[in-house]
Amino acid sequence: MRLTFHTDFALRLLMSLAVIEERLVTIEELATRHGLSRNHLMKVAQTLVSLGYVTGVRGRSGGLKLAKPASTIRMGEVVRALEDDTRLVECLGNGPATCILSGACMLTRSMNRAMEAFFASLDEVTLADMVAPRVALRQRLGIDVRNDRRDFAATA
Repeated sequence: MRLTFHTDFALRLLMSLAVIEERLVTIEELATRHGLSRNHLMKVAQTLVSLGYVTGVRGRSGGLKLAKPASTIRMGEVVRALEDDTRLVECLGNGPATCILSGACMLTRSMNRAMEAFFASLDEVTLADMVAPRVALRQRLGIDVRNDRRDFAATA
């Protein structure tokens, strides 16, 4: 299974907000820091706001922040909410199966167990767990870790 770019960008956005928790973060800043499309991130942010993971503050000094503590956001929950189709094979879908082996082979059962294990593993991990190497992540994002202050203006 491969996650969509939308989910990938959403996970990056959530991790960034968890690491830069002391202030609001703009879409422009996130797009620059990650080298991603501003328009793409805007759509991702809108999705995360509608799902209740992120709060958006409008206006000149606005930006984004986590809507709830990182320790309460389970990665499995986030991926389930963002991914429309998590089927590993066609026969795991809701529609009529087109495979002539469907229901007679063990593939469906095996793939279903694999998907359950995938989500069970993600359910064990919170957003806070994902950003545990805080100093390293802040360095990658260009945040001055010595003074723990914003250095975006100097790098943009």
